[in-house]
Amino acid sequence: QVQLVESGGGLVQAGGSLRLSCAASGSIFSINAMGWYRQAPGKKRELVGFITSGGSTNYADSVKGRFTISRDNAKNTVYLQMNSLKPEDTAVYYCNADSAIGDYWGQGTQVTVSS
Repeated sequence: QVQLVESGGGLVQAGGSLRLSCAASGSIFSINAMGWYRQAPGKKRELVGFITSGGSTNYADSVKGRFTISRDNAKNTVYLQMNSLKPEDTAVYYCNADSAIGDYWGQGTQVTVSS
């Protein structure tokens, strides 16, 4: 199994920045890609972006140019750097591991952007 623990959410003003972290443990060798998703109240969970085991990244159009996903292999941690935040970025952000042994989710962390 894979365990994911997120941290770094909070309240920020529009235009500000936050960095989320997702620490993975367990069968990390089985992970193909790590992704970030978000879910706003009353809306479906949506993909923010992901990073593959080879280091390739892909982002939703709504966050391109503002959000960056990176990883620290030594710490088994993936980061989501969020800049130029907008009120519409307010959501619970979830870390996801797409692995050969299953699909795993973190507990979620709240990001609130005030106008």
